[in-house]
Amino acid sequence: MRIVLAEREAELMQVLWERGPSSVAEVQESLADPLAYTTVLTMLRKLEVKGYVRHAAQGRAHRFEAAVARDAARRNALRDLARKLFKGSTELLLSHAVADDELTPEQVKRIRLLLNRASKQGKP
Repeated sequence: MRIVLAEREAELMQVLWERGPSSVAEVQESLADPLAYTTVLTMLRKLEVKGYVRHAAQGRAHRFEAAVARDAARRNALRDLARKLFKGSTELLLSHAVADDELTPEQVKRIRLLLNRASKQGKP
């Protein structure tokens, strides 16, 4: 499944990934920028139609939860970014991120560990 999230959709998904099953009001109050209740409900319904969110009735209210894993969404977003801006090259994307970002020594260490692990697992 290809997961494509607009910026506001990603914000709502972040809330659901962090909080777990939530009512519309709980999602609304967790957002950094306020949105109307009806706007949040509409967006959650659209995410549900796309298959990214599901809901369960709890009395008269509904509790929404993420139907896709955060890691799957992140992988999709990175693939799309690599495809759109880096000619499909994850190597070019990573090189650009490392070259342009001011990484701390701890971040560099974690990246090295990840690359070493990938190398030992036979990943290119």
